[in-house]
Amino acid sequence: MPQELQRKNATPYEPKADEDYMSPAQLAHFRKILEGMKIELSQDIDRAVHTMQDDATVFADPNDRASQESDMTLELRNRDRERKLIKKIDEIIAKIESKDYGYCESCGIEIGLKRLEARPTATLCIDCKTLDEIREKQMAK
Repeated sequence: MPQELQRKNATPYEPKADEDYMSPAQLAHFRKILEGMKIELSQDIDRAVHTMQDDATVFADPNDRASQESDMTLELRNRDRERKLIKKIDEIIAKIESKDYGYCESCGIEIGLKRLEARPTATLCIDCKTLDEIREKQMAK
Protein backbone atom coordinates (compact mmCIF):
# COMPACT_ATOMS: atom_id res chain seq x y z
CA MET A 1 0.00 0.00 0.00
CA PRO A 2 1.26 3.52 -0.72
CA GLN A 3 1.22 4.35 2.99
CA GLU A 4 3.86 1.68 3.58
CA LEU A 5 5.93 2.82 0.60
CA GLN A 6 5.98 6.42 1.80
CA ARG A 7 7.08 5.41 5.29
CA LYS A 8 10.03 3.49 3.84
CA ASN A 9 11.24 6.71 2.21
CA ALA A 10 10.77 8.85 5.32
CA THR A 11 13.18 8.61 8.20
CA PRO A 12 11.50 8.49 11.62
CA TYR A 13 11.47 11.76 13.50
CA GLU A 14 13.98 11.97 16.33
CA PRO A 15 12.79 14.54 18.89
CA LYS A 16 15.36 16.68 20.64
CA ALA A 17 15.72 16.34 24.41
CA ASP A 18 13.83 19.51 25.32
CA GLU A 19 11.46 19.59 22.34
CA ASP A 20 7.74 20.00 22.98
CA TYR A 21 5.25 17.47 21.62
CA MET A 22 3.98 18.49 18.18
CA SER A 23 6.54 21.22 17.70
CA PRO A 24 6.60 23.01 14.34
CA ALA A 25 9.36 20.63 13.16
CA GLN A 26 7.28 17.58 14.09
CA LEU A 27 4.19 18.99 12.39
CA ALA A 28 6.25 19.69 9.25
CA HIS A 29 7.62 16.13 9.34
CA PHE A 30 4.16 14.55 9.46
CA ARG A 31 2.77 16.97 6.90
CA LYS A 32 5.53 15.93 4.49
CA ILE A 33 4.70 12.25 5.04
CA LEU A 34 0.97 12.82 4.54
CA GLU A 35 1.45 14.92 1.42
CA GLY A 36 3.73 12.22 -0.02
CA MET A 37 1.08 9.59 0.70
CA LYS A 38 -1.56 11.74 -0.98
CA ILE A 39 0.57 12.19 -4.11
CA GLU A 40 1.25 8.45 -4.34
CA LEU A 41 -2.43 7.60 -3.90
CA SER A 42 -3.45 10.11 -6.57
CA GLN A 43 -0.89 8.68 -8.98
CA ASP A 44 -2.12 5.14 -8.29
CA ILE A 45 -5.71 6.18 -8.95
CA ASP A 46 -4.74 7.88 -12.22
CA ARG A 47 -2.72 4.85 -13.33
CA ALA A 48 -5.59 2.50 -12.51
CA VAL A 49 -8.11 4.60 -14.44
CA HIS A 50 -5.86 4.66 -17.52
CA THR A 51 -5.24 0.92 -17.24
CA MET A 52 -8.95 0.20 -16.93
CA GLN A 53 -9.66 2.36 -19.99
CA ASP A 54 -6.92 0.64 -21.99
CA ASP A 55 -8.01 -2.85 -20.92
CA ALA A 56 -11.68 -2.28 -21.70
CA THR A 57 -12.25 -4.97 -24.30
CA VAL A 58 -15.51 -6.52 -25.38
CA PHE A 59 -15.08 -10.27 -25.07
CA ALA A 60 -17.31 -12.64 -27.00
CA ASP A 61 -16.93 -15.34 -24.38
CA PRO A 62 -19.25 -14.78 -21.37
CA ASN A 63 -16.64 -16.22 -19.00
CA ASP A 64 -14.02 -13.75 -20.17
CA ARG A 65 -16.49 -10.89 -19.81
CA ALA A 66 -17.41 -12.02 -16.30
CA SER A 67 -13.73 -12.21 -15.31
CA GLN A 68 -13.09 -8.74 -16.70
CA GLU A 69 -16.11 -7.31 -14.85
CA SER A 70 -15.00 -8.99 -11.64
CA ASP A 71 -11.49 -7.55 -12.01
CA MET A 72 -12.87 -4.07 -12.72
CA THR A 73 -15.21 -4.25 -9.73
CA LEU A 74 -12.33 -5.18 -7.45
CA GLU A 75 -10.19 -2.40 -8.92
CA LEU A 76 -12.99 0.15 -8.43
CA ARG A 77 -13.45 -0.95 -4.83
CA ASN A 78 -9.73 -0.47 -4.19
CA ARG A 79 -9.79 2.97 -5.83
CA ASP A 80 -12.77 3.94 -3.67
CA ARG A 81 -10.81 2.99 -0.53
CA GLU A 82 -7.89 5.07 -1.75
CA ARG A 83 -10.21 8.01 -2.49
CA LYS A 84 -11.53 7.81 1.09
CA LEU A 85 -7.97 7.70 2.41
CA ILE A 86 -7.13 10.85 0.41
CA LYS A 87 -10.13 12.56 2.00
CA LYS A 88 -8.91 11.49 5.46
CA ILE A 89 -5.40 12.74 4.66
CA ASP A 90 -6.89 16.13 3.72
CA GLU A 91 -8.72 16.20 7.07
CA ILE A 92 -5.50 15.33 8.92
CA ILE A 93 -3.56 18.05 7.06
CA ALA A 94 -6.25 20.52 8.17
CA LYS A 95 -5.64 19.32 11.76
CA ILE A 96 -1.93 20.00 11.29
CA GLU A 97 -2.72 23.53 10.11
CA SER A 98 -4.96 24.13 13.13
CA LYS A 99 -2.32 22.55 15.41
CA ASP A 100 -4.79 19.86 16.62
CA TYR A 101 -2.78 17.02 15.09
CA GLY A 102 -1.30 14.38 17.36
CA TYR A 103 -3.98 14.46 20.04
CA CYS A 104 -6.67 11.82 20.59
CA GLU A 105 -10.12 12.85 19.33
CA SER A 106 -11.73 10.89 22.15
CA CYS A 107 -9.77 11.71 25.31
CA GLY A 108 -7.45 14.52 24.20
CA ILE A 109 -4.14 12.98 25.27
CA GLU A 110 -1.06 12.73 23.06
CA ILE A 111 -1.26 9.94 20.48
CA GLY A 112 2.51 9.57 20.50
CA LEU A 113 5.22 9.95 17.88
CA LYS A 114 5.81 6.22 17.40
CA ARG A 115 2.12 5.54 16.76
CA LEU A 116 1.93 8.46 14.32
CA GLU A 117 5.05 7.22 12.52
CA ALA A 118 3.36 3.84 12.12
CA ARG A 119 -0.02 5.35 11.13
CA PRO A 120 0.15 9.06 10.31
CA THR A 121 -3.64 9.17 9.89
CA ALA A 122 -4.31 7.95 13.44
CA THR A 123 -6.87 10.05 15.32
CA LEU A 124 -7.15 7.96 18.49
CA CYS A 125 -4.56 7.07 21.11
CA ILE A 126 -3.80 3.37 21.47
CA ASP A 127 -6.03 2.99 24.56
CA CYS A 128 -9.09 4.59 22.93
CA LYS A 129 -8.51 2.63 19.70
CA THR A 130 -8.32 -0.62 21.68
CA LEU A 131 -11.59 0.19 23.46
CA ASP A 132 -13.15 1.11 20.12
CA GLU A 133 -12.14 -2.24 18.63
CA ILE A 134 -13.50 -4.13 21.67
CA ARG A 135 -16.83 -2.32 21.27
CA GLU A 136 -16.90 -3.21 17.57
CA LYS A 137 -16.36 -6.89 18.37
CA GLN A 138 -19.11 -6.84 20.99
CA MET A 139 -21.56 -5.17 18.61
CA ALA A 140 -20.79 -7.72 15.90
CA LYS A 141 -21.87 -10.61 18.12
